[in-house]
Amino acid sequence: MSIKIKGTVERRDIGMGAWALVGEDGKTYEIMRGADKRLLQQGQKAEVTGDLREDVMTTAMIGPVLEVKSFEISN
Repeated sequence: MSIKIKGTVERRDIGMGAWALVGEDGKTYEIMRGADKRLLQQGQKAEVTGDLREDVMTTAMIGPVLEVKSFEISN
């Protein structure tokens, strides 16, 4: 399922660590490994387009897994 989310990128210290996107609505998505390093900056605001991956499980389990397809950095 494709989705577009505006939010803030956060690094979570769970297990080996995980990246999250906390949407403006407060919902947390786990950013799937392999995302562009330009997106993965603590506190960065962005609008992300991607797919929710229901077929993927993670050890962090902080929210639905988001496979990033594209993003735009916000100010």
